[in-house]
Amino acid sequence: MYLVTGATGVIGRPLMDTLLASGAQVRAVTRQSNVSLPQGAHAVTADDLDSALQGVDSLFVHPRATKDDIASLLAHAAEHRVGRVVVMSAINADDDVSLQPSWFNGDRNTEVERAVVNSGLPWVSVRPSSFAMNTLTMWSGQVANGDMVFGPFAEFAEPLIHEWDVADVIARAMVDDALLGRTIPITGPEALRMDQLVAIIGETLDRPLGFQEVPSEMAAKGMIAHGLDKQFVDALMARYAREIKQPLTVTSNVEDILGRPALPFATWVADHKDDWS
Repeated sequence: MYLVTGATGVIGRPLMDTLLASGAQVRAVTRQSNVSLPQGAHAVTADDLDSALQGVDSLFVHPRATKDDIASLLAHAAEHRVGRVVVMSAINADDDVSLQPSWFNGDRNTEVERAVVNSGLPWVSVRPSSFAMNTLTMWSGQVANGDMVFGPFAEFAEPLIHEWDVADVIARAMVDDALLGRTIPITGPEALRMDQLVAIIGETLDRPLGFQEVPSEMAAKGMIAHGLDKQFVDALMARYAREIKQPLTVTSNVEDILGRPALPFATWVADHKDDWS
């Protein structure tokens, strides 16, 4: 029996699919009991943790979904002798939170991971790099309106990861004793520059997309004008400037754990082709 928090999100959905395909029983923590779930998954609410955790072998903790209730959730998990807790953190969780852009959007990767590690329960922490899904947030509007994407730091490169890889590694961590007590950074198979990412999107959409670099100050003003939090934007620009000089290391952990290579960005774009229209 597996309990999944953040069940209706980007990771929760494919995670449940993977677990159900293995024959596992899955409970999904949701805010509403009538939410649509994959066939075989059972909705439970956070208001009744005792029932939700009854007989659970492994618990998945999503840092955004559990940030306000993590202490209570872990206390109840200990009372019910949950066999292990797998937490999704982030590859930059060791950085000061002021250097983590997602912190300003409500993610509490460092704090939630620390609570899990210090809970006294058997644990695994999975630390993905930035999701390939973020390119939709950044560029879908521009792609819909023209063939040129404007942004800062064209030479910035990072190994974006497919959400299916994240979900599959988490699913393995929920059953594999060899991963207990490990903090596992996972990335996509290669670091790609901004202009390379846009070119791959264009190839998949069969459009001649290009990338035009603009000053970071101009890009930041545009992001804030479109409703993004100023602190998030400032932290993101600082991250680009910092990591363009010290790029993130690509890891082989997805392949080591799953026995197959991490999915390339082109595969992610093909899987989400309709989302760009």
